[in-house]
Amino acid sequence: MTTLPDTLVLASNNRGKIKEIQALLSGFQIRPQADFGVTEAEEPASTFVENALLKARHAARHCGLPTIADDSGLIVDALHGAPGVISARYAGAGASDQDNMDKLLYALAGVAETQRTARFVCVMVYLAHADDPCPLIAQGEWQGQILPHCQGGNGFGYDPVFWLPNLACTAAELSAELKNTLSHRGQALRQLVAALLHKQTQPSH
Repeated sequence: MTTLPDTLVLASNNRGKIKEIQALLSGFQIRPQADFGVTEAEEPASTFVENALLKARHAARHCGLPTIADDSGLIVDALHGAPGVISARYAGAGASDQDNMDKLLYALAGVAETQRTARFVCVMVYLAHADDPCPLIAQGEWQGQILPHCQGGNGFGYDPVFWLPNLACTAAELSAELKNTLSHRGQALRQLVAALLHKQTQPSH
């Protein structure tokens, strides 16, 4: 039977992301890569899954421990999928969340409410080691729309402009607990945990 480690390295230095993932992976000890002096990896790829794997390999190689990583972003239909994989740096390197939202709202100025559909996407990966040929990969999607203004003070990233029609609020108006049950990252993490637990029940070869 495959034995899973108690400690997993999280290949991220994003504090909001770390907090969400630690809450969702309470069965494991999660240590951010910064604990090991690992810097952020380059993310040159054009897909979420490739960037997630690059980040996981980078951290696993430096730490020598099993690693999880995610790549996530906002896909806006009216912008042909932008900001996509560059969501965190949409307004340029070092851009703040507000800078990115301002650029997004400017790009959508004049776009009708019915055409402002969007979704958050998260791809989460697990590597047993840096050269693991069979990574576990999970993906979650969260559907919504883009408001023409910010609303709410919770969350991070684009949460204040991500409107949830069925709840009549933005992602930034949800409690952390409710957000974790609904979000793209929560979906992907639950899939990944299920895959890890399944892996644990399989015979070793």
